[in-house]
Amino acid sequence: MFAISKKAAALLAVGACFAIPAAAELGAADIAKLGTTLTPMGAEKAGNAAGTIPAWDGGITRPVAGYKAGGQYPDPFPADRPLFTIDGKSADKYKDQLTPGQMAMLKKYPDYKMVVYPTRRSASFPACHYNETKDCAAKAKLAPGGNGVVGCTGGIPFPIPKDGNEAIWNSTLRYRGDTFAQNWAQAAVTRTGDYAMVRFEYEYDFQYGNCSKPVAQRENNKILNYLQVTTAPARLAGQILLVHETVDQAKEPRSAWTYNPGQRRVRLAPNVAYDNPGTAADGLRTNDDFGMFNGATDRYNWRLVGKKEMYMPYNSNRMTAPNLKFADVLKPGHLNQDLARYELHRVWVVDATLKSGTSHIYARRTFFLDEDSWAVLATDKYDGRGELWRFSEQHNENWYNVPMFFGTIEVHNDLQSGRYIAMGLRNEETKIYAPIKRSGADYSPNSLRTLGTR
Repeated sequence: MFAISKKAAALLAVGACFAIPAAAELGAADIAKLGTTLTPMGAEKAGNAAGTIPAWDGGITRPVAGYKAGGQYPDPFPADRPLFTIDGKSADKYKDQLTPGQMAMLKKYPDYKMVVYPTRRSASFPACHYNETKDCAAKAKLAPGGNGVVGCTGGIPFPIPKDGNEAIWNSTLRYRGDTFAQNWAQAAVTRTGDYAMVRFEYEYDFQYGNCSKPVAQRENNKILNYLQVTTAPARLAGQILLVHETVDQAKEPRSAWTYNPGQRRVRLAPNVAYDNPGTAADGLRTNDDFGMFNGATDRYNWRLVGKKEMYMPYNSNRMTAPNLKFADVLKPGHLNQDLARYELHRVWVVDATLKSGTSHIYARRTFFLDEDSWAVLATDKYDGRGELWRFSEQHNENWYNVPMFFGTIEVHNDLQSGRYIAMGLRNEETKIYAPIKRSGADYSPNSLRTLGTR
């Protein structure tokens, strides 16, 4: 097993000061709190004592002025003004509300900053997701070994989690739409700011928690069917990735296939998992970095450290504005922080340390999960020496026509090399969220060859 440095061990000890829920099964009394003292997702409905985090009032439940169906999402809070800015000089003042990765970025880059705005608890989801969460909470269990969830076909399985594995599965199974298509781009940016844009067409066919499908029509033990088609640059165009992601991975692990247009062959892709390199990522992210975390949990020990108030990226509509070019967002060393918005939110802190006898390039990962949505908003990742290696953030928006809280620009910063990869760039795209109709046959391996020769 990788060694953890004294510095990293000291950070683990910080968890003693956080509030940790009792290690007990979720009973009727706790379930009754959902939608009353707690939000339907299990977050604290009340604001904080200082008044810096407001009470949750349902989030955004209808489109805002200026929204056009299928298009970009205008800023729902255009009149908000910054409260203050955190930079390298003032970082120590706010260190208790910052992750080690945020602190490292502020210290490493003189022009890096975090502009803090009023907190808006904008996260909201369909009533279907809330109802399934309450139903699921009474019967959800971790699969044998903790690598999956049994007993549920939709909803957050553990809205009042008692350990870190339950919390990360909440994130994996949170509502992210039904069946839809979208386009986005990614860029691996050098220290000098150079990059080659890679563009994709995506289809997400969620089965778990699909609000447009009765439970009987959802594929058994399936989170989603996921299709990725690379459209640019020319040397990569036509490559296709198909993934079948399962709920109980102890029973049935992920399956993946690739299509190579040069060979015109469909191949099994067992390496699309864990710490194998992500698509066209220039070595800057792993497969299980996608979406901040995905896939099997069996290589880590998961510890629920507790809940904490921290400055997190939130309501990041300005960063995805259609009047901007990708070059306006991508800068040397980091994203354009003039466009980023940070707010004070309560997050669940989950610390994952590598199990003895397993392997992964990250010996330790600390995740910061939004209490209102269960999305991972930030991750600190450590190497085998216990040194902080990479820091990731997921900027996000409320896609209020659905509604759902959805990650947009996802950035993985390599603190050692000074490079980063930005994913989910949509400023120059037009297909943002397009509901589609598909059948299971559309996501079979046999369909890839037909798709690749169209």
